Amino acid sequence: MALVVHLKTVTDLRGKGDRVAKVAFRGLSFYTRVLENCEDEAQFDETFRWPVASNIDGNEMLEIQVYNYSKVFTNRLIGTFGMVLQKVVEEGQLEISDTLIDDNNSSIRTCVSIGIKYQAMDGTVGAWNESEFLENPNQRAEHETLHFETDSLLSGSGHSQGSGASPGRSHQNLLGERKKTTGKGVFSGMKLGKTRHGKDDHKKSHGDEPAVLETEDLDRKAMRFGGGLDPDTISLASVTAVTTNVSNKRSKPDIKMEPSAGRPQDYQVSITIIEARQLVGLNMDPVVCVEIGDDKKYTSMKESTNCPYYNEYFVFDFHLSPDVMFDKIVKLSVIHSKNLLRSGTLVGMFKLDIGTIYSQPEHQFYHKWAIICDPGDITAGVKGYVKCDIAVVGKGDNIKTPHKSNETDEDDIEGNLLLPEGVPSERQWARYYVKIYRAEGLPKMNTSIMANMKKAFIGENKDLVDPYVQVSFAGQKGKTSVQKSTYEPTWNEQIIFTEMFPPLCTRIKIQIRDSDKVNEVAIGTHFVDLRKISNDGDKGFLPSFGPSWVNMYGSTRNYTLMDEHQDLNEGLGEGVSFRARLLINIGMEILDTASTEIMNSTDVQVESIQQISDLSTGKLEEFFLFSAFLEATMLDRRIGDKPVNFEVTIGNYGNQIDGVSKPAVRKKRGGGDGDEEESELLQNSSEDEADDDGDLVPVSCTPAMKPVITDRNYFHLPYFEKKPCIYIKSWWQDQRRRLYNANIMDKIADKLEEGLNDVQEILKTEKPHPERRLRGVLEELSSGCHRFVSLANKDEHAPGRTKLDRERLKSCIRELENMAQQAKTMRTQVKKNTLKDKLKQVHVFLHKIRFMTDEPQHSIPEIFIWMLSNNKRIAYARIQSKDILYSIVDEETGKDCGKVKTVFLKLPGKRGFGTTGWTVQSKIEVYFWLGLNKQRKDFLSGLPSGYEENKAVKGQGLESFPPISLTYIKKQLFQLRVHMYQARSLCAADSSGLSDPFARVFFSTQSQCTEVLQETLCPTWDQLLVFDNIELYGEAQELRDDPPIVVIEIYDQDTVGKAEYIGRTFSKPVVKMAEEEYGPPRFPPQLEYYQIYRGNTTAGDLLAAFELLQIPPSGKHNLPPIDGPTDSERGPILPVPKGIRPVLSKYRIEILFWGLRDLKRVNLAQVDRPRVDIECAGKGVQSAVIQSYKKNPNFSTLVKYFEVDLPENELLHPPLNIRVVDCRAFGRYTLVGSHAVGSLRKFIYRPPDNKVQKWINAGDININMETEIPVKKIETVVKLDANSDAVVKVDTNEDEKVKKKKKKKGEEIEDEEPDESMLDWWSKYFASIETLMERLRQQEAAAAEAEEKEDMEIAAEGKLDLKIDDSPMKGTKQSKSKDKAKAHEKEKKKKQLEMVEKKEKLKIDELQVYDKELEAEFGNFEDWLHTFNLYRGKIGDDDDSSADEERIAGRFKGSICVYKVPLPDDVAREAGYEPTFGMFQGIPNNDLVNVLVRVYVVRATELHPADINGKADPYIVIKLGKTEIRDKENYISKQLNPVFGKSFDIEVMFPMESMLTVAIFDWDLVGTDDLIGETKLDLENRYYSKHRATCGIAQQYSLHGYNMWRDPVKPSQLLTKLCKEGKVDGPHFGPGGRVKLANRIFTGPTEIEDENGAKKETDEHLSLIVLHHWGDVPRVGCELVPEHVETRPLLNPEKPGIEQGRIELFVDMFPKDMPAPGAPIDISPRKPKKYELRVIVWNTDEVILEDDDYFTGEKSSDIFVRGWLKGQQEDKQDTDVHYHSLTGEGNFNWRFIFPFDYLMAEEKIVISKKESMFSWDETEYKIPARLTLQVWDADHFSADDFLGAIELDLNRFTRGAKTAKLCTIEMATDETAFPIVSIFKQKRVKGWWPFVARNENDEMELTGKVEAELHLLTAEEAEKTPAGLARNEPEPLEKPNRPDTSFIWFMNPLKSIRYFIWHNYRWLILKILAIVLLLLLLGLFLYSTPGYLVKKILGA
Repeated sequence: MALVVHLKTVTDLRGKGDRVAKVAFRGLSFYTRVLENCEDEAQFDETFRWPVASNIDGNEMLEIQVYNYSKVFTNRLIGTFGMVLQKVVEEGQLEISDTLIDDNNSSIRTCVSIGIKYQAMDGTVGAWNESEFLENPNQRAEHETLHFETDSLLSGSGHSQGSGASPGRSHQNLLGERKKTTGKGVFSGMKLGKTRHGKDDHKKSHGDEPAVLETEDLDRKAMRFGGGLDPDTISLASVTAVTTNVSNKRSKPDIKMEPSAGRPQDYQVSITIIEARQLVGLNMDPVVCVEIGDDKKYTSMKESTNCPYYNEYFVFDFHLSPDVMFDKIVKLSVIHSKNLLRSGTLVGMFKLDIGTIYSQPEHQFYHKWAIICDPGDITAGVKGYVKCDIAVVGKGDNIKTPHKSNETDEDDIEGNLLLPEGVPSERQWARYYVKIYRAEGLPKMNTSIMANMKKAFIGENKDLVDPYVQVSFAGQKGKTSVQKSTYEPTWNEQIIFTEMFPPLCTRIKIQIRDSDKVNEVAIGTHFVDLRKISNDGDKGFLPSFGPSWVNMYGSTRNYTLMDEHQDLNEGLGEGVSFRARLLINIGMEILDTASTEIMNSTDVQVESIQQISDLSTGKLEEFFLFSAFLEATMLDRRIGDKPVNFEVTIGNYGNQIDGVSKPAVRKKRGGGDGDEEESELLQNSSEDEADDDGDLVPVSCTPAMKPVITDRNYFHLPYFEKKPCIYIKSWWQDQRRRLYNANIMDKIADKLEEGLNDVQEILKTEKPHPERRLRGVLEELSSGCHRFVSLANKDEHAPGRTKLDRERLKSCIRELENMAQQAKTMRTQVKKNTLKDKLKQVHVFLHKIRFMTDEPQHSIPEIFIWMLSNNKRIAYARIQSKDILYSIVDEETGKDCGKVKTVFLKLPGKRGFGTTGWTVQSKIEVYFWLGLNKQRKDFLSGLPSGYEENKAVKGQGLESFPPISLTYIKKQLFQLRVHMYQARSLCAADSSGLSDPFARVFFSTQSQCTEVLQETLCPTWDQLLVFDNIELYGEAQELRDDPPIVVIEIYDQDTVGKAEYIGRTFSKPVVKMAEEEYGPPRFPPQLEYYQIYRGNTTAGDLLAAFELLQIPPSGKHNLPPIDGPTDSERGPILPVPKGIRPVLSKYRIEILFWGLRDLKRVNLAQVDRPRVDIECAGKGVQSAVIQSYKKNPNFSTLVKYFEVDLPENELLHPPLNIRVVDCRAFGRYTLVGSHAVGSLRKFIYRPPDNKVQKWINAGDININMETEIPVKKIETVVKLDANSDAVVKVDTNEDEKVKKKKKKKGEEIEDEEPDESMLDWWSKYFASIETLMERLRQQEAAAAEAEEKEDMEIAAEGKLDLKIDDSPMKGTKQSKSKDKAKAHEKEKKKKQLEMVEKKEKLKIDELQVYDKELEAEFGNFEDWLHTFNLYRGKIGDDDDSSADEERIAGRFKGSICVYKVPLPDDVAREAGYEPTFGMFQGIPNNDLVNVLVRVYVVRATELHPADINGKADPYIVIKLGKTEIRDKENYISKQLNPVFGKSFDIEVMFPMESMLTVAIFDWDLVGTDDLIGETKLDLENRYYSKHRATCGIAQQYSLHGYNMWRDPVKPSQLLTKLCKEGKVDGPHFGPGGRVKLANRIFTGPTEIEDENGAKKETDEHLSLIVLHHWGDVPRVGCELVPEHVETRPLLNPEKPGIEQGRIELFVDMFPKDMPAPGAPIDISPRKPKKYELRVIVWNTDEVILEDDDYFTGEKSSDIFVRGWLKGQQEDKQDTDVHYHSLTGEGNFNWRFIFPFDYLMAEEKIVISKKESMFSWDETEYKIPARLTLQVWDADHFSADDFLGAIELDLNRFTRGAKTAKLCTIEMATDETAFPIVSIFKQKRVKGWWPFVARNENDEMELTGKVEAELHLLTAEEAEKTPAGLARNEPEPLEKPNRPDTSFIWFMNPLKSIRYFIWHNYRWLILKILAIVLLLLLLGLFLYSTPGYLVKKILGA
C-alpha cells in the first residue's frame, strides 16, 4: 500500500540558478538532488514513494515546493503546488501539470508536471467507505446541504474542519474561488485557496482576515443558495474572534500555575448505621464497627437479635489532600457479642473507598444495604446486610438529603444495595495478581556521610540501597522480598490479593521502598486506577495491565539526609524528577468458590514467578530528544546575580547527578551520558546516515549565563540571536502507539473544548446563534471520532502489545464510533431551546474522551526541565513525552512537537503552594522534538525560520548532526501597543479590603508598568503602553501568524516593601506587517476580557487590547499615528486611543440609601457617624451622614443620583464601588469597608413590555375557582389574551365527587375519617411533607419520562420542524396557553387522583415545606432592597473562599437603578417617574418600627455529634439584637434528630435589631456548652419585602381548629391594603361569590362554619383566593409567601462551608402598631400515645425436635415461647415450658402484656431509658414498632437452644393463617404475596404464623408455627378492661390441656418412671416379671429341694 509520485519537470522558471524541489505528504518530506545552473526548465525526473499504513483520505494533501538552492543562505522559495488527493483516491493514477502559487497566494507562470499512483490496501481504489466519510464535505448530491454548511459559509476566512481532514491541514475548497483552467486543471479548483506557506510549513496557517463571521452574512448566504438552508441546520466551524488565532509554530501556554492535587482541605464523612438484617448466626448480640483508616467507632450492642435496629450516626473529620482522602477505606464490620473483656467474633465486613462514595451523585449513598461477607471464609457467601447512609462532604459541597421514599421500597434489599451504578449485585470473590519483575534506574540512596564511612571501614563500594516493593490494595498490604545492595533489582515475585469483584476500592498503590533498619523510605510510588485498566460495559474486559514498565517520579535525585520533598516519593503532589521504573503485570481471575482446592482466607500471599523475556514489553528503540531555548525571561530577582543554566532530562538520560554510571557494554538501557554505549548501535543505526552520529555526545545542559535586569522584579537571559540547544539520545521500549492514540484523542478533546468555550463565550456576550456554533462543534467531533477509528488500528502485532492495549483500543474505538453517531444525531436536534441540555451532554462527551486519553501503561518517561542557578536546583517544569512525540501522521504527533512552547517554571514540592508558588520563577520559550533517532531528519522543521546551525567541533559537517546552538540572521523590528483599559473584581491585597493595583506588562525582554491607582479593586487605567524597538527573530510572515505572548501581571503597590502579587493573565497580540493596511476588520483591535488567575483560582478580569506593529524600513513615523488627547492632567500618560476605547453615552445612576447594618469596629473604635460613597467611572455621590449609628442606622435622605458616561455595550460597563467611611472628629475619615458591584446589568431599568399595557385596557376576565379539596388548588392561573372574554373553569375531578358520595353512604369500611379534634398542627406538617416527597418523586419520574420521550422523538425530529414560534399569527400565544392549561389540568387531575387515594381520603389543610431557605425561593427578598456585603482586610493566601466570611465588615442596604438619559416621555410617564424619588416609588419610610418577632423551631436533623458517644444533647439558643434566649433546661438528651416544637416571642426595634441567629448548642454536664451550628436570618428584608414574608398566608381560611387563621389581618383587609398600595382598582365584592379586581373577576365559595357548626356569609375565602394569585395581577403582582416551614443549614464558623445539620423553622413578624396577634400556635411535639399490646400465645405446632431421650433415644423438645417489642429486649417475657413434646405441638394459653408509647404520625415506638449506669439522664429512642416472637428448647444444665423466630412489623404484617396447615414459610420470606394488616387499624388479629431460622447452608427453613392472638388497646381501654399476665386474674386463661407426658422428670421421679418406662415397655416388663417369678420359683425350688430330700430321707 503506497503512494508514488513521479516528479518530471518544472518549466517556465525565471533566471538561472541551482534548483531543488521538496515533495511532502503526511508530514514526511523528500528532497530531490540539486540541479545546478538550470535556466528555464529543470528536469528532475525522480520518483518518491511513501508506504502508507492507513488508507489515504480524500482530503489529504500532497505538496511540492520548488526552491532556488543556496550553499550559504537559506533556500529561497519559488513557488508551491498543493493538491487534494481526492481524485487520486478515486482513480488510482493521474498525470497532471499545473502552475505554482507564490508566497502571496497568487498564481505564477512556473509550471510543474507530475505523475501520481496510489495503491490501496485491498488493491481496489476509490471505494468510498460510507461511514468513515459521512461527515465529509466533499460528498455529493444527497449531502449537498452539509457541504454548504461547513465550507462555503466560511467565505475566504475560516478553516472548516468539519470534515475527515486532519486538524493540521486546512482545505478551503471554497466555491467562490474555483478557477477552471486548462483541461487538466481540475486540480486548481482544489488547490489551497488563500493559504500561506513558510519555508517548511505544511500545516494549517491563517488567512489574512481574522475568522470573524457575521451572522447576517451567513443568513444572506443561505438565501443565495436558493433558500435551501434552514436556519435550524446551519452550523459554524471555528470562526470566532474568541479564540486567539491558533498557531502552527507555537503551542498554547497553560495559565494555571499551581498543582491542584496536593493541597490539603477539609472533608467530613458522615455515616448513619440504620439497621442490619439477615445476619447469619443464632441468637446473636451484634455490634457494628465503622472504621476509616485508624479511626474506629462502634454502635451500641443489641441483644439476641439477627435484625438489630441502631439508627446511630457517626462523623469523621479529615484535613487531607484529595488523593490521600479518596484512597482511604471505609470498613463496616459486624461483630458478635463484643464487650469490655473480649473483642467478639467477626461476622463479616464490607469495605469501599472514599473515592467511590465521592463519585456518587450528591457524593453519597442514601438508605442503601451493604452486603456483609466474611473475609476469613470466602466460600461462605453473604453473612447479612447493613442498611446505612454514607456521605462525604468536601468544602463547599452541600449535600441534598434525598427524599425518603416510603419504607416498603427500602425493605427491598436487593434493589437498594450499597453499590455504585453499574456494579452487579452478585459480586464474586476474585484473585488479583500483581507481578513484580524488576526495576531500573533507582537513585543512589544514602550517598551521604554514612556511605563514606561505610567505604572507609569496609573498603568496598556497594550499591547502597536494599529495595523491596510494597503493594497496597483494599486496605491490605503485601511486600516482595528485599534485594540487597542493588540499583537494578530483580524480584520475579507476585503478590496475590483476594477481594470481591468488582472491587469498591479503585486504586492499587505500588511503592518501591528502601529497607533500612533506621528509617525505611519510599523511593517512588505509582497508583494504578482499576477503572482505567478494565471496562465494565457488556463488551468490557477484566482488569489487566502489562507486562509494562511504570515510571515513578518524586523528589530530585541529589541526596541529603533529610529530603524536604520526601512526600513526593510517597505519591503526594507532583513529582519533580524521575526516580525509577518498575516492570509489573496485573491480572485477575474470578474464583469458583465451589471448588475445593481454593484458599479460604483473604490474606495476602507472595509467590515467586517465572522471569519475563525482554521482548515482551516491546522492542528497544533509540530515541532522539532535541530542544532549543529561544528565550528565558521573567527570572525571579533572587537568583539574578548567579549564572543560570537549564538542564533537560528524560528518565535518567541527561541527568547531571547520577547519569555517570555508564555500563561498559550497553545493557538494557544506557546510563547518563553513555558515549561508550554506541558500539553495538552502529550496526543497527539507519542506513541513510551510516555512522554520522557514532560519537554523538549528549548535551543536556545549556551553557551557564549571567542574567540581565529587565525591571526591578525580574531578570532575563541575554540570548539575543544565539539560542542554545540541547539533545539527548535515549533507549526505550517502542510503545509509541499508546502515545499516538492518546494524542489523536487529545486533539479531538482539545478541539471539542475549544468549541465549547466558543459556545459559552457566544452565550456570555449574547451574540446571536450560539446553536449554530454548537452544530459545528458536533460536526467536528463526529469527523474527529471517525478519523480516530481509521487511524488507530495500526501496529496490531507490534512486539510488546499487551492484552490491555488490545482491549483499550477496542473499547476506545467502540466508544468513539458510538460518540460520532450520537454527535451526528444530536446535531440535528440542536435548536435554540434545546441548547442548554445539549451543551451538558457534549460536556459529558468531553469528560469521556479525556478519561480515555489517559494511558495507564507508560512508555517514554516525562521530560523535566530544571533551572539551575549556581548548580542549585531552583525551579522545574514537567512535560509529557506524548505532547512532544513525533509521528509521520499529523494527528498522532504530540501537540507541542516541533513547536515553540511557552513554559512557566514553578517551585518544587510544597514550596509550589501558596503565594510563593504563584510568582513565576522563569518563563521560557522552548522548542521540542522527540522521536525515533532514525526519523530525526526533520527535527528542526518547526523552528521559526531564519537561523543558521552551529555544530559541535567534532561534527564531520553532515546534515543531520544536531546543532549545539542556533544563530538567527533574520530579525524584525516591532512596536507593541498595549491598551490597558480596566480590570475588575480583583482580590483585596491590603488590610483596608482594597488594593492599589498596577499592571506590569512583559513582552520578549521588555517590561512596562501602568500607573498605580489608589484604593480600588476595579481600576480603570485607560492607558496605552508603547514598547519600542522590539527585536523578534525569525521570518516576518511567521511572526505575523505566530507572535509571542504578552504576559500581564497585576500587583498591589505597597508603600514599604515589595509590591504584592495579585494575579496573571496572557494574550496574543494582533500583528500588522509593514505592508498591510491599518484598517478593518482586524484593526483597530477590540477590547476583550481576559481571565486573571491567581494560582488555580480566578481573580478577576482584565479588559485590554494588544497590537504588534512591524516598524517599516522607512522608520517609525510611518506607523499609524497614536491619536488621542495627550491628557495634560495625567502628564506623559497616553490614554487608550479613540477607535479602541468603548463608545460612551450619558447614563443616570440613582442610588437608594436605606441603611447600614452590623458594622464592625475599626481600629478598636466603634463606628458612630458613617457615610456611604458611591463611585462609578470617575463620578460619584455621597450619602447623608448617619448622625448616630447606634440610635438609628438608617439614612435620612433616601434617594440621590449622579450622571456619568458609560459604554453603550453593557458588557463593558465598569463596576460600581460602594465605600463606607466613618467621619471622625477633626475632619478625619476611616474606611470601614467596601463593595464592588461587578455587573450593573441587573440594575439597568428596562421599561415593561407593551403587553402589560394591553392588560390594563382590556375587558374583564373571569377566573373561577372551586375549592373542594385543598390539593386541588390550581397553581398557575390560566392567562389568556387580554382581549378575550373567556371564563376558565377549573373543576374538581368527577371521580372524587363520586368517592365523596360513597363515603357519605359509609361504604368505605377501613379508614374512617378522623374527627377534627384529633388533627393538630403536626397532622398538617406531616401531610405537607408527604406532598413534598410526592412532588419530588413526580419530578424525578417526569424527568425520566422526558428523556425517554426525547429519545423517541429523535428519529422524527430530523425531518419535521414546525415553526410555530416565528409565525406572525396573532393568537398563537392564546392557543398555546390554552393547550398548556389543558395539559396542566390533565396532569392536575391525575395528581389529584393519586393524592386523594394517598391521603387516605382525608382532607387535611397543608402548608408549604421548603427543603431550602425561604430566601432561596424568593430571590433573597431583594425585590427592591438589596444587601451589599462590605469587605475589609486582605484576602487569604490559599484559595480559601472561607476567608471571605471573616472579611465582612458590615452590610449596606440600598439599591441602584441605571438608565440612559433623557428618558423617553412615555417611559417616564409609565414609570410614574418623580423627580424626588426618581425610579424608586412606593417605598416605605425607613423610620424605626417596633415589631413582635415570633420564632417557631420545629426540629433539627442530622446534627454533627458533639459528645464522645457519637451523640449530642441539643438545645436552642436565639439571639436577636440585645435579646438572647437560651433554652438550656429543655435540652434533649442524646439525640441527633431532635424534635423541638417550640415557639419564642421577642419584641424588637427595627432596624437596629434585625439579624436573627438561631443556634443549636450541645449541653454538657461539665465544661462549657459547644456550638453545633447556627443559621442567620435577615428579618428586615423579609419585613419590607413585597412578597410579604411577615406571616405566611394559609391555604384555607378557618375560624377554629388546627388550621385557624393566625394573622391579625384578615384576608379581605390584606387584599384591600395591597390594592390601595398598588393603585389597583378594587376589590369589588359582588353577589354569587364574585370579586372584581381591576379587570379580573374571581369566583369562589362564600360560606364559613364557626365552632358551633353554624354557617355564615364571608368574603374571606374569595379574598384568600385572590391573594394566592396575587402574582398574576398585572403590573404590581408578585407571589406572596404562603404558610410554610423552611429548612436551613446549620454552619459552624470553625468548619466553614461544611453543613453541621439542618434546622426547620418559620418566623412570624407583627408590627406593634397593628392589632395584636393571638396566642402562638401550639407546635409542641406530639406526646406519644400510651398503648398496651396483649399477645396470647395459644399453641405451637411442627416445632422442630432438638433433644434425644436418655432412655429411648426418641426426639422431643421442651418448648417455650419468648416475646418482646423491639428495643425493649430487657422486658422480654417467656411462657412456661411445654415439656417433652414429641410432635412439636405445644399448648400454652399464655398472655404477654407489652405497654408502649407510640407516635402515630411517625409510626415509631418511643422509648426512654438510660444508656448505661453512668448516664446522667434518660435518652429517648424512636424505633419501628416490631414484635418478635421466638421459640426455644429449654435445657436445664446447658444454655437453652434457639429454634426459630418471627418478627412482625405492627404497621404492616401478613395476616395470620386460619389453620396450621395453611401457615407456610412464605409468610415470613415473601410478604408481598399475602394480605397485609396493621394492628393499629385492626385492633385484634388471631392466626397462625411461621417460625423461621437459617440452616447450615444459610437458607431459611421453617422451624415451627405459632397460633397467637394480638390485641391492641389504648391505655384508657386497658385500664377499663384489665387482664392478667400469664394465666392470672383478671380474665384468667384456662390451663392448657397438655398430654400427661409434659412434666419434668427429677421433680416427679415416680411419675416419670410410670410414663417413660411403663408406657413404652409394659409388655416387656410383664414378660420379664413372669420370667423372674418363674426363675424365683425355680430357684426356691432348687434351694429348698436338698432340705426336703434330707427330711424325706431321714424321714423327719
